[in-house]
Amino acid sequence: MSNITADAELDCIGLYCPMPIAMTKEEIEKLDIGKILKVTTDDPAAEEDIKRWAKRMGQEIVEFKKEETILTFFIKKLN
Repeated sequence: MSNITADAELDCIGLYCPMPIAMTKEEIEKLDIGKILKVTTDDPAAEEDIKRWAKRMGQEIVEFKKEETILTFFIKKLN
C-alpha cells in the first residue's frame, strides 16, 4: 500500500487505449491544483501513455507501481 493519500480515484481496469488516458485527463481537470488522482489500470500501453501524457501536460507522477498486470499511478495536478 502506498502512503500517498489520493484526493480522487479512477478505476480503469478492463479498459484499453484510449480510454485510460482520456478518463485520466477528464478526472484531473476536475481537481484543484495540488490534489492527487490515483489511477488504476490493467492496460499495458497505459504505462507509457500516462507517463508521456503527464510530462506533456505538466502534471507530476508522484508514484507509480506495477504489481503483476495492475498499474497504479498517483498523479499530482500542477496546473
